[in-house]
Amino acid sequence: MAESTRPHRSPPAQPPEAWAPALRLARLATRPLERFLRLQAASGLLLIAAAAAALVLANSPWSSTWERLWRTPLGVSAGAIAFVRPLAWWVNDGLMTVFFFMVGLEIRREIAYGELSEWRRAMLPAAAALGGMLAPALIFLAVGPAGEGRNGWGVPMATDIAFAVGVLTLLGRRVPAALRVILLALAVIDDLGAIVVIAVFYSGGISLAGLAVAAAGVALVILLQRLGVRAALAYVPPALVAWAGTYAAGVHPTIAGVAIGMMTPVRAWLGTSGFLASLQEGVDELQRLTGPAEAHRVAPVLQRIRLAWREALSPAENLIEAFHPWVAFLVMPLFALANSGVPLQGLQLGAEPLRVLAGVVLGLVVGKPLGILAACGLILASGLARLPVGIGWRHLSVLGLVAGIGFTMSLFITQLAYSSEQLLAASKLGILVASSVAAVAGLALGRWLPEAVAPGASASADEAEAGLPAEGGRPGAGAPSPGSG
Repeated sequence: MAESTRPHRSPPAQPPEAWAPALRLARLATRPLERFLRLQAASGLLLIAAAAAALVLANSPWSSTWERLWRTPLGVSAGAIAFVRPLAWWVNDGLMTVFFFMVGLEIRREIAYGELSEWRRAMLPAAAALGGMLAPALIFLAVGPAGEGRNGWGVPMATDIAFAVGVLTLLGRRVPAALRVILLALAVIDDLGAIVVIAVFYSGGISLAGLAVAAAGVALVILLQRLGVRAALAYVPPALVAWAGTYAAGVHPTIAGVAIGMMTPVRAWLGTSGFLASLQEGVDELQRLTGPAEAHRVAPVLQRIRLAWREALSPAENLIEAFHPWVAFLVMPLFALANSGVPLQGLQLGAEPLRVLAGVVLGLVVGKPLGILAACGLILASGLARLPVGIGWRHLSVLGLVAGIGFTMSLFITQLAYSSEQLLAASKLGILVASSVAAVAGLALGRWLPEAVAPGASASADEAEAGLPAEGGRPGAGAPSPGSG
């Protein structure tokens, strides 16, 4: 009884080895960065900064140095065996696999218990996503050139969730929480469509031997899951095997990231109640271990509490939480730096590059909103879906415009679609122009939306924002991640 009534001392304000003045200085220096990283639009702002920096450097006196940087060979070699690729390849095919892994996690979660878990809730964003993919592709094919230029029909199909959410965030209370949810679900389906397009239309000749290696990696993942292995690091080797096999097969290796992400379990082992029970049991035991002679018994108790903490959430949720900051604030900005630099001084917009540029701009700025609005009109008229409370056609128009921000995934598909430097540059320039126009148009139209004043409206919006993934990014039910693109 005496132990249970013993007063608890507050923990020290700093680690025992820390020097107070240095600690205060470090906290003062990092506070603005922490505040920035908590902003929902932070990932989109960082992407804008990275794209602008790449564009400036590509047209500066240091442009040749900047170009050589991304061609720097990196890799490993052992005797006669060597695997060396340019730095840009490691970003586009290596780091972007982590981005696509996040996309796979978010798709899996949304299908399990998100907006895509019930067909009635999924019908409206699914129709909007389908219309928003078909219309831009058809416009590009109608405007774009023949030959290699037609390969870019998949470029204007994608939506960059980090930028789009950032624009909606800037509109504040004019954007109902339900509109953010529709955008998130639309972006997830949009990403899934882009993944299918990449796998089917932008992959090389298929090697059966490579596919066998990739299948072996996937089989190892399934085996570990059946054995009850929960440690995330144990899945890294088979995931690398699947990535290498996919690359050797001629399929873009980022598809392996999507596949592993969609295989990740979405059910928690202990859940909240199990965690609380384990925590209470651990706390009770720790309260009995007060003497120095019993210190060696503290570590096993803390290990059990740490395990319960990890298993309170599903592996998918834990991985989204762990990877989201890295994808949003490292992977996607690096990708923007590596791929947004368009050397304007040497750009020759002949007939074919000009038509590519026009196809991308019209596809994103015109095709996206038209496709989304037309598809929403058809699905609502059929009675298979209905608009959420507080959402009108003006809201859907804003949604269609911001969905025309195609940055990350569009740049990614551009890299796969074109080998010609002129067509590649024209497509990149089209993406930058179209994304800028779509963002400004979305903000301008969004200013005409009525501001939500209903009781609890701002709380609902804040709750929805907290649940949105990042991109890329993506932010939100996973962020962007990343993601989504």
